[in-house]
Amino acid sequence: MRLLNVGYGNVVMSSRVVAVLGPAAAPIRRLRDEARERGKLLDATEGRKTRSVIITDSDHVILSAVHADTISLRLSQHVAAEFEAEA
Repeated sequence: MRLLNVGYGNVVMSSRVVAVLGPAAAPIRRLRDEARERGKLLDATEGRKTRSVIITDSDHVILSAVHADTISLRLSQHVAAEFEAEA
């Protein structure tokens, strides 16, 4: 089990992440609003500007103040480490 740092001491299980998206597009804003209505929105921004939206396999939507590029890089490093551990 690897934990992915999404900023300010908040972590997510890397194996549960389905997508890392930028927050600006209208469909992403709708997704965020729908998750809030369903009680599946987690805000990990610590009051800062939302810079990425993380979607998990449990249909949770996580808001992060870390740029999507940075989270994607961290996630790819986790995947590479898991691949090496299996080999």
